[in-house]
Amino acid sequence: MNTIFETHAHYDHKQYDGDRAELLTSLPSCGVGAVLNVGCSMEASRASVALAERYPHVYATVGVHPHDAKTLTERAMDELRLLAQHDKVVAFGEIGLDFNRNFSPPEVQRRWLLRQLELAHDCALPVVIHSRDADEEAFAIIEASPHRRGVIHAFPGDVALAERYISLGFFLGIGGILTYDKTGRLRAVVEAMPLDKLLLETDCPYLTPVPHRGKRNESVYLSFVVDAIAAIKNTSAEAVRMQTWQNACTLFGITI
Repeated sequence: MNTIFETHAHYDHKQYDGDRAELLTSLPSCGVGAVLNVGCSMEASRASVALAERYPHVYATVGVHPHDAKTLTERAMDELRLLAQHDKVVAFGEIGLDFNRNFSPPEVQRRWLLRQLELAHDCALPVVIHSRDADEEAFAIIEASPHRRGVIHAFPGDVALAERYISLGFFLGIGGILTYDKTGRLRAVVEAMPLDKLLLETDCPYLTPVPHRGKRNESVYLSFVVDAIAAIKNTSAEAVRMQTWQNACTLFGITI
């Protein structure tokens, strides 16, 4: 396997309106064999499913980001449950807590994180977790829930937190931040954690890796993240691509 599984993209974003079809169509020939387009609102969840229907190598998640938690209702939960039944929906997310910006009140974020965890569990889908400035509280809510499968997107914590999440059955999402980690905290996590617990992700159009930082992110730039992981783990880029591909297929229940 000499191809990359991109596990966190937002190709429904308006930044791709001018070249979305061309870009997505080109990815397999550029070394990106599979893409998970992540829902972060009701609109984005619908758009993710539509993209997955249109492109064979694209899969979808459905869910609502903590920024938009204040918009959620039980009626929206009913729609998410229906969307989750689509055969190319392989996870629930991006859900979680974001106490950095608090676009939704913290108590509202907590309520709907727990509710979406319950729904994901009912649907037998893994979860994609967003946690920012909320490490301990997000972990506590997840630990108290029945859910034990998922990925911590753009993993924000230290080695100790990584070990705790892995003990719950979670994977760690590693992206462009690794290439500009000045403190070395994320590098220490990658060094300490087993390769079979890491996933590749961009969060595109955001978090573009060096040397393209500041530009619109694209899945092909994951090659720079692969190289960074390989250097830290003292292994080959091919080994990183192969193992992270298998990790993604295992978590999301995909056979390719």
